[in-house]
Amino acid sequence: MFLKAAVNGGRSKDECPATPLTPGEIAADTAAVLAAGADVVHFHVREADGGQTIRPGALAEVLGAIRAVAPDAVVGTTTGLWTCSGPEERYALVKAWEVLPDFASVAFGEEGAAETAALVVERGMVLESAVWTMDDVPALLASATLHDNVRILIEPVEEDPAEAVAAAQAMAARIRAAGVTCPILYHGDGPTVWPLVRAALADGHQTRIGFEDGTELPGGGPAADNAELVRAVRALAAGA
Repeated sequence: MFLKAAVNGGRSKDECPATPLTPGEIAADTAAVLAAGADVVHFHVREADGGQTIRPGALAEVLGAIRAVAPDAVVGTTTGLWTCSGPEERYALVKAWEVLPDFASVAFGEEGAAETAALVVERGMVLESAVWTMDDVPALLASATLHDNVRILIEPVEEDPAEAVAAAQAMAARIRAAGVTCPILYHGDGPTVWPLVRAALADGHQTRIGFEDGTELPGGGPAADNAELVRAVRALAAGA
């Protein structure tokens, strides 16, 4: 089973003290989750005040720290619109990246997604495209980069676990019916994290885990760090 570790997202240390925020912390956490069994790592670059950014210099600093401790790590970052002022600035910032991650994620529920996805591919990065609701799927399927994706991320917004699993499965079915053959990855948020991990295992899809999505272990109680969450997924997969 393919497992991505999403190590920080927008989570603060007030919410979870072990969340990696600085370049050094993100680098150390990358090495730890890979040792624990993650296949790739997704991170969000964080400013000194905790805010998220895709500024070229800040991204280069994080990537440099990662490469110093885990030179063979496969790592990627977000292009989410919450990291900048809007689609035009996002496009300009991604175009200005000098040090490139291995892959970048583009959410097709956002304005300018198709153009950003094309830029990711043009610049030589591996593309992951994300959908949050069924309304996002037509734009994904119409995109020129559809068959350039290394995987499609399905991130249902429903808060009820059963509804989130059903939404993920419905989106996956529609994407497969359109002839998309690349891997599909389910992941949740908060109460839907572990139900979607289990659904991914049952459906034969990829999944992800980490403090971006949730901080609780499958049996309840807080995880000490991202590596403990990764080990918990691997244990579930071994049991399945």
